[in-house]
Amino acid sequence: MPELTNHHAALLLLMTFLPAVTGIVIAAAVPAALARTVALAGAVLTFLVSLTFVGGIFGMPADFTAAVNIPWIERYNVALLMGLDGLSGSLVLLTNVLIILAVLGSWTAIAARQKEFYFYLLLLQTGILGAFLALDLLLFYIFWEIMLIPLYFLIGIFGSKNRIYATTKFFLYTMAGSLLMLLGIIALYFHTGSFALADALGAAATLDPTARLLIFLSFVIAFAIKVPLFPLHTWLPDAHTEAPTAGSVVLAGVLLKTGVYGLLRFAIPLFPAEAARIAPLMMLLAVIAIIYGALTAFAQRDMKRLVAYSSVSHMGFIVLGVFAFREAAITGASLQMINHGISTSGLFLCVGYLYERRHTRELAAFGGLAHNMKLYAVLTMIMILSSVGLPGLNGFVGEFMILVGAYPANAVLTIIAATGVILAACYLLRLMQETFYGPLDKDENKVLRDLNPRESFTLVVLAVFALWIGLYPRIFTEPLAPVSERIVRAVEAAQSPGTALADATAGK
Repeated sequence: MPELTNHHAALLLLMTFLPAVTGIVIAAAVPAALARTVALAGAVLTFLVSLTFVGGIFGMPADFTAAVNIPWIERYNVALLMGLDGLSGSLVLLTNVLIILAVLGSWTAIAARQKEFYFYLLLLQTGILGAFLALDLLLFYIFWEIMLIPLYFLIGIFGSKNRIYATTKFFLYTMAGSLLMLLGIIALYFHTGSFALADALGAAATLDPTARLLIFLSFVIAFAIKVPLFPLHTWLPDAHTEAPTAGSVVLAGVLLKTGVYGLLRFAIPLFPAEAARIAPLMMLLAVIAIIYGALTAFAQRDMKRLVAYSSVSHMGFIVLGVFAFREAAITGASLQMINHGISTSGLFLCVGYLYERRHTRELAAFGGLAHNMKLYAVLTMIMILSSVGLPGLNGFVGEFMILVGAYPANAVLTIIAATGVILAACYLLRLMQETFYGPLDKDENKVLRDLNPRESFTLVVLAVFALWIGLYPRIFTEPLAPVSERIVRAVEAAQSPGTALADATAGK
């Protein structure tokens, strides 16, 4: 019989699988004219269910809550093992908010094959939620693969003219990483006899040092592709550029975060000594991503491609914070995942709304829009300044914590990384200047209408969160701190003399 460890567990299962069930109902039984309405209702209901245990991420405990442990494939010790803590709870809430905004943002953008579109979008939501909640390695892998399939079709069917190239590249990159991770999971299973994360945490340290390093690298490469970290990033700009607006919102807002989450939940806790060993390399690659992404973004004339490369740069900051292995840096990186989801999703919505009106994303096509699209200009400016890291907005808090925490770990790389903040201001403020300032001298732009209430709502929600986190970040950092503390303790313990002696003994 299924065993639910507390009264929240049933709600956890409901929240995870409700989007997929809603998507199936839309595809099988809902008329096309009602598809978006039913999708919105399902997304809102999922969000409301998440509030019953996430509680707006306030007061999340240090340990897992709402745990589910249901035997699934008992012969191989596979279980539906899921749980929620401050880190996963924060990302679950972010996911459910962004899916609602993605549905609203695509309300008029998707005119054909709406039933398919919302089926894939909601199936993607279930995959993401499951990945954030899974505490069984094989279950995590299954949800990890579930994410791949609907996004492949969202880009391949509903994307722009080069969508086939972009979706094929995305599929090949992520599938290669997934296969590596699967090999690592199988290797761990043969050593532990269980896919449960709790069992693997205790047994991984007894592996041969070479085996530990190889399995660790299989996880790290898979997660680095999904982040994506330089030089494994090249699939992302194409995927973002060709994806529909809703696809870009979910991809930037939460899908990339599954890579960092995988590092924090699985790779580093399982192999802390190996993580410490490659930390200097990972920090170097993160700094390269920060500078490279910023410089490449500055060279873009396509607004969506500019925002895509800005994601490469901002995700570099997050990886820098993770591998600094300081509590402030890891907490800042965890917060910055949420911040990036807010600001970059907002920017993709802004670009999408403008593209619906003008059917171009070239910077040269605009100018002076602040004259006739005042609300759009104000809300886009907030999203841009949030992404820049202006004090008082959310981006500043996360980047500040990362830089302060990373400095003791590697002062030189941290100073170089700090220049990425300046470069971000350069390319994002240029985006704002060329779009909104100057004369309104193009006839096509003079007739553009300002945001309607639906569009305004999506951006106002994100602007409120940007201001809330920027002005009172403690509410959001407190649930994240226990995970940071556990990781730092694990890495410090793995670097103790006793661990080195154990490695030497295992290697004989």
